[in-house]
Amino acid sequence: MQALLDAIAHLPLPTDAQRIFHGRGGRYPGCEHWTLDAFPPVWVLTSFLPVGDDELATVHAALAARWAQLAPDAPLNWVFQYRHEARADTRLMAGSVPDPHVVTEDGTRYRVHLLRGLNHGFFLDMAEGRRWVRDHIARRPGMRVLNLFAYTCSFSVVALRAGARQVTNVDMADGALAIGKRNHLENGITAGASFLPHDIFCSWGKITRGGPYDLVVFDPPSYQKGSFVAEKDYARLIRRLPDLLAPGGHALLCLNSPKLGVAFLQDQVQALAPGLRFVGRLANPPAFADVSSERALKVLVYAAPD
Repeated sequence: MQALLDAIAHLPLPTDAQRIFHGRGGRYPGCEHWTLDAFPPVWVLTSFLPVGDDELATVHAALAARWAQLAPDAPLNWVFQYRHEARADTRLMAGSVPDPHVVTEDGTRYRVHLLRGLNHGFFLDMAEGRRWVRDHIARRPGMRVLNLFAYTCSFSVVALRAGARQVTNVDMADGALAIGKRNHLENGITAGASFLPHDIFCSWGKITRGGPYDLVVFDPPSYQKGSFVAEKDYARLIRRLPDLLAPGGHALLCLNSPKLGVAFLQDQVQALAPGLRFVGRLANPPAFADVSSERALKVLVYAAPD
């Protein structure tokens, strides 16, 4: 775990939520199961393998030593999560977690929940996707946006802050959308967003009636039993794109599966929506560097004909 300890010894004092150590990228042999994230004022250490109390004590000592240098008058707050299969065991290891807990990214505020559930309410690896949406809409204010698999609606918040006219958020998890509504309020957004707690595949009528859209965002889970399996379900999304997009509209197609490369999405678009033009792939945040770009998060931009 030396690479993790070295990262802790040199970590900065963060203000925004961000990844600090990405062992999952395979660049640090022996540390592939570790990640360390900052959700100020709390650190979150995650392991994808069982670890012993002695290892956690070593990490605690390293965090405490570095924190004493960075913020000697502030308490050290950190959480450990062991992720296995589709479950997570989470422990508060030191200090406390704010309630409510609000973090920032590029000046935008988001609520997170670190002590419950598998995910924390905000995906750090999608930072460049959110920046692309912000910059894209800022160049052409007034866009209508469709945000599918909206989760806690970070894309919606960014879009409306950048000047979107309307964002339709769809997700079958009503609890996630409730957090999404609070995220809008955290940023002073009281109009322009709608929230549909529906199964997307059973709601195409409602979704289509709200279009056509200038920007469509697909950010599904790669595998969620009973909800979405990328290998068989992504095609069902892509074949809808031509009818959802306004002339000249754009689509942001996201896929976070180490088993499926860029060609998986490109081949399906070519087969099912051949009129769309491939614009490019967004770079992932530097903190998420991976030994294989095919294994890492894929975020592809497509454009409809004018």
